[in-house]
This record gives sequence, structure tokens and C-alpha cells, in this order.
Amino acid sequence: MEQTDILIDCRSVWKVFGDRSREAIGAITGRGLGKQEVLKEFGCVVGVSDASIEVRRGEIFCIMGLSGSGKSTLIRLLNRLIEPSLGQVLVKGRDIAAMDAATLRETRARHIGMVFQSVALLPQRNVLENAGFGLEVQGVPRDERNRAAEAALAKVGLSDWMLRYPSELSGGMQQRVGLARALTSDPEIILMDEPFSALDPLIRRQLQDEFRQLTKELGKSAVFITHDLDEAIRIGDRIAIMKDGVIIQTGTAEEIVMNPADQYVADFVAGISRLHLVKAHSVMVPATGPVDGLPRCSPEADIDALIGQITATGSDAIAVEEDGRVLGVVTTRNLLLGVRGDAAAAAH
Repeated sequence: MEQTDILIDCRSVWKVFGDRSREAIGAITGRGLGKQEVLKEFGCVVGVSDASIEVRRGEIFCIMGLSGSGKSTLIRLLNRLIEPSLGQVLVKGRDIAAMDAATLRETRARHIGMVFQSVALLPQRNVLENAGFGLEVQGVPRDERNRAAEAALAKVGLSDWMLRYPSELSGGMQQRVGLARALTSDPEIILMDEPFSALDPLIRRQLQDEFRQLTKELGKSAVFITHDLDEAIRIGDRIAIMKDGVIIQTGTAEEIVMNPADQYVADFVAGISRLHLVKAHSVMVPATGPVDGLPRCSPEADIDALIGQITATGSDAIAVEEDGRVLGVVTTRNLLLGVRGDAAAAAH
């Protein structure tokens, strides 16, 4: 992958809060101290520990973990809302730690939009004015910023609400205004810090789907913070799982579910349905006999579709085919192992 395809390059970044942060980092790397030991010995809190991620152009990258895992600290390092203790964050190839105040403001204003859990709309301003507020701060003339804000509000389905005030909106609509505000300046990167976590489940799922569709349609890159694995799977192209400031595993949802890096990740994904997540290429085995009479599927067919094919045809196996070439077969046994998420057994 070319460097121009990586919009955010986070290289061995640390954030340790406290006066003795450098000593604490040395103790973590040299003596293997854990988060609680660092707090006890140095009075420092480990926010992020040696984190490295790459966010690709057009990608939705989810960072997830439980409360205190460091995910919200990490996203604030990506646009330098907080300063790293060590390491580099490159945005479009430029080290944001080396930027002066004016260049940093310019980078945030033009290249990075951010939406928080608390959308913080200005109550005395209507929806149109709130959506255009970022451009107003940049000194963009009223007519120009209103046109941009109107276009962004149309994208999130709020064209009929532009003259309403935040108090007249539901929680989901307020989050849409927050997203429109982030989109108004047409940034390449959108940072989302648990924006939907306070919403009702039905509205939350609707906004998840809308956000993914809109981000893909507009060709944006996004970093999305969540504590909900179902949400990460629904939205993300790739997922990083954090614990105690450390990134434990990064990969697609299918990779993480089928090949968890450790017991912590395995426990995290234990309750996730594999039906629409695991694909034929992950559970197929080499063909050892004739395949002419077998039904066909693509490598990307999910387990649910494969079960449907087997029950409809009465066959005990399906040939996985791509470009007219059989790559392998999926048997009933492989399907059952795939439902369990047992990648190693399914591949034998």
C-alpha cells in the first residue's frame, strides 16, 4: 500500500498521565510493569501504551474496548487534543506534534472533523447555524457557509429542520446535526467518539447504517470509538481491540472472531453470531474429490447463505468458486465449526 493511501499513521504512541511519565514508560518497557503497578509505583495513569495503527483512505476503522481501555485517549491523540508522551502521529504524512498552532488549527479545520458523544449544539442557534459553526470560526462568509451547511444537512436528512433549534430535536436528530457540522467543512477524516452510545437501540442501529452508507458514498475515512462489539462489526472495515491502553488485536471482524489473539479477545467475541460474519473462504477446505455436481458459491458468501444453499439443494458440500476456478469446498462439518468460530478446526 502506498503511503498516500494512509491518512493517519500512528507510530508507537504513548500517553502516560503524570509527572513521572518518562520513568513509567521506561519501567513498562524494561520491567514489564502493568497499569496498576505503574499507578502504585509512579503515581502515573497509563492512557495509551505503544499503540500503532494505520487508517487507510476510504476506511472506517473502529477502536473498541471497555471503559478505561484507552480508546477515547487514543482518538484525542490523533488530532492532538492531547499531547503524546512518546511516539508520532502522522496525518496525511505530516507529524502533527511538529505543527505550530496555526498549522494545527488549519489541519483540524480542513482535514479532520470530530463528533463527540455529547454533541454540544449551541442552544441559541438554529440547526443551520450550528451546522455551519465550524466554517464561521474559520471566517467563511455567511452565504458560503450556509450553502455548505445546507448541503451537509441534506446528506443527513435534515433539510426540513434547518430553522429549528436543538431543544426541538430528538437525540438522534441532534447527533445528525453533529455529523453535518463535521461534514460541512468537507474533511477527509472524521473522528467519532461513541456518538450513538446514549441513544435507544432502534435509533442507534439506524444511525449506524446511515453513517456507514454516508461515509462510503462520500469517500471519507473515519475512526469510530465504541465499547460495543456489535456496533464495531456493523460499522467497521477493520477493528482494533484495546485493553489497559494496549492494542491487543487489529483486523477485520471476521479475522478477529475466527482467530482471536488471546483469551481476552476470545471472551469478548464469544457471544457474537457468525452467521453473517464468517465467509466461505474462512471455512473451506481443499477439494479431495469430484466437484462437478456440487452447488457453487463465492468466497465471500456468508455462513447463513451457505446453510441456505445446503438445505435447499440437499447437498452435503458446496464448491467455492472464483473466476471459474474452484478454490475449495465447504462441508456441513465446516459450516458447524464456522458457526462456533473455530477457524483452526474448520480449515481441516
